[in-house]
Amino acid sequence: MSAPARAFTARHVQLLRALFAAAAAVMITFSPDHSAAVGLSVFSGFVLATSLVMLLAVWLVFPAGQRWQWVVLGLLGVAAGMAAGVPAWRTEDLFFIVVIAWALSAGLVELLAGLRARRAADGTARDSITVGAFGLLLALLLLTIPAGFVQPYAIDGAGEFELTGIILGVGMFGGYAAIVAVFLGIAGLTPKRAEPAATASAPAPVEHGGDR
Repeated sequence: MSAPARAFTARHVQLLRALFAAAAAVMITFSPDHSAAVGLSVFSGFVLATSLVMLLAVWLVFPAGQRWQWVVLGLLGVAAGMAAGVPAWRTEDLFFIVVIAWALSAGLVELLAGLRARRAADGTARDSITVGAFGLLLALLLLTIPAGFVQPYAIDGAGEFELTGIILGVGMFGGYAAIVAVFLGIAGLTPKRAEPAATASAPAPVEHGGDR
């Protein structure tokens, strides 16, 4: 008799991560304020919610050999989310420090976990490798923004404006969240390939007998 199907699977983890990333992307995209306070507030909610899913999945979804990376990712997210969640600390410098540190460390952990899972023929390896690479790319892009960057510009009929480093940084985080949401959403909704039964490929034994 086959074991009952789990109510919470790796596919649900992917879809929940996609949902939280999509929510962060929407809040950043439609917010007219791309300040450090808004960016850190959205980032804090995103990583804390995602970390909760990961830590729950440690016991509900993944086998013992795959739990270490989800524990580490969950704890990294909790630490980053708590640091970003203190209103008095929400400065431009803290945004870059916290988001870069989280993206670099979490991206590296997920990338290495994906490479290790690929050697073990794990079906979720490609997703971990890709999301980990996205995290490293986010950290690299944020590192390229000069400290104190300010670029004035003007729009005919609208007036003069300034493009600052924090606007670029918050926008890049929103773009990262949107890409992750689309990728994990597609991965979570893609039907899983059916594995052929072991007995189907084995030829049936041929019995030899009869009168000679």
